[in-house]
Amino acid sequence: MLKVGLTGGIGAGKSEVSRLLVSYGAVLIDADRIAREVVEPGTPGLAAVVEAFGPAILTADGTLDRPGLGAVVFSDPEKLATLNRIVHPLVGARSAELEAAAGPDSVVIHDVPLLAENGLAPLYDLVVVVDAAPQTQRDRLVRLRGMTPQEADARMAAQVDREQRLAVADLVIDNDGPLAALEPQVRKVWAELVERAGR
Repeated sequence: MLKVGLTGGIGAGKSEVSRLLVSYGAVLIDADRIAREVVEPGTPGLAAVVEAFGPAILTADGTLDRPGLGAVVFSDPEKLATLNRIVHPLVGARSAELEAAAGPDSVVIHDVPLLAENGLAPLYDLVVVVDAAPQTQRDRLVRLRGMTPQEADARMAAQVDREQRLAVADLVIDNDGPLAALEPQVRKVWAELVERAGR
């Protein structure tokens, strides 16, 4: 099994890269998706988040108000750290279960947005960083995700800068250009991952 950490700044295009890798045969473990699962209604994770942040972070139907919680934590590093202390261990445990279920010859892609921020690079056989210039990220967040420029800046500021992220990379996929330029790069990275997995 080859364990690969996939990361990139918000708006860099990591989701598109992971979608392509899965289409080639990778096993994907998506930390963001798991982070949503571990705070679904009735979970210990949601109970702990409500205990830390109060019932105002719930919607009328009892689910987590993600935009509301985001507005609270992304403007306050201490509150963000509190949220991370609750969610990260739960995500780690679930990720380990999913990895154990993958076959021994698998290329397992761990899609981890905060890999560099949390010093997680040593957990993987290698790290792939999806890279885009900050102005490209900001443009995508505003144009494609409907964020205000201020919201985009706050989300980007909550992550490490581009240089710190690139410092943990074994392989870099440049996603500053059009989508058509991305696929050949991802296919080349996939070929290298398969080769490494076979060694």
